[in-house]
Amino acid sequence: MKKVVGVIFGGRTCEHDVSIITAHQLLENADRAAYELVPIYIAQNGKWYVGDALWDVKFFEAFDAEKVTEVYFEPADGDHNLYPVKLKAGFLGAKERKPLCHLDVVIPAMHGMNGEDGTLQGLLELANIPYTSVGVMGSAVGMDKIAMHLLFRGAGLPVLEFSYTERSQWRKDRKAVLDEMEAQLPYPMFVKPCNLGSSIGIRKATDRKSLQEAMEVAFSFDRRVLVERGLDCIEVNCSAMGFGGEIEVSMVEQPVSGDELLDFDTKYLQGGKNSKGMKSLSRLLPAPISPEMTERVQELTEVAYRALDCKGVIRLDMMIEKGTNKLYVNEINTIPGSFAYYLWEPLGIRFSQLIDRMIAQAEAAHREKNLNNYAFDSPILYKYSGGAKGTK
Repeated sequence: MKKVVGVIFGGRTCEHDVSIITAHQLLENADRAAYELVPIYIAQNGKWYVGDALWDVKFFEAFDAEKVTEVYFEPADGDHNLYPVKLKAGFLGAKERKPLCHLDVVIPAMHGMNGEDGTLQGLLELANIPYTSVGVMGSAVGMDKIAMHLLFRGAGLPVLEFSYTERSQWRKDRKAVLDEMEAQLPYPMFVKPCNLGSSIGIRKATDRKSLQEAMEVAFSFDRRVLVERGLDCIEVNCSAMGFGGEIEVSMVEQPVSGDELLDFDTKYLQGGKNSKGMKSLSRLLPAPISPEMTERVQELTEVAYRALDCKGVIRLDMMIEKGTNKLYVNEINTIPGSFAYYLWEPLGIRFSQLIDRMIAQAEAAHREKNLNNYAFDSPILYKYSGGAKGTK
């Protein structure tokens, strides 16, 4: 019997369109003989939809809600069903609430806020349904660049010198914020919205004027901003997957860009209408670095994977400083564009096999979770006498 696999994509995020590409790449490559695939689209207004029209990526160029069915998902343990928002008339005109389908596993193909940041993962945890991405904690930390840098530094991973600030501080005293950044970091600096991916909103600052402009851009996307020391470097990426003690690392790649910043356009638009997401990006694979550096990159990828208690597929982006050859961890992508399948294909792992492994790892994590004891008999309710005093 086929497993019913829900593929959730879209969402209320600046990375909405990138998510559509990632989801369709997965839908095109999953084993249709083993899985019944259910595309689940979250529109930019937050509504959920299913329907055959979602299989066509061109449908999203002029989305028509009349051609699909709006649904909702209940976070009730053991339910796992999608229900239509509009109830159908049943016997004697009574409205019937019948599920459209039951989901065995969910694959979040989300990027950015409200999908990759732990919020969707929390919903799936409440529903107790297996899902393929990193869990709530790892997803939240992986999306929050400030928390991620602090955790990586605490785990002993090499990160660039950085600082951070909030929109409220910026509004209160721009000069004080600029003074603080200049006191802590040399130019050039890179200014990044805290909770965005796909290089959206990132600007390079080479002087005070461009730093102020970069801050304004970043604060238009997020209330918290990370500022890092600029680096003359080459970028390298490595993927990892697994669960528990079984972790595999991929080949190491070097993305190729003509600019200092690997921005959104380079990542996703350079192929024009034929863009295949991150697959379209020019890259050197394997990266032209020494065997020792390759081993170090793979080692740090595994350390980061364990630090965030990951499962499924991630991609760790790193930088090698020119001249010093020092390696720095940049960020982790807990749902990488295109699921980083292009880093596994040279190792003989086809995209369809990668999907199989992701689903198997999700089910293994789900079984492990359900071994936990969630019951604890406590006398507190018997001793409670009412009011705040009784709880002391």
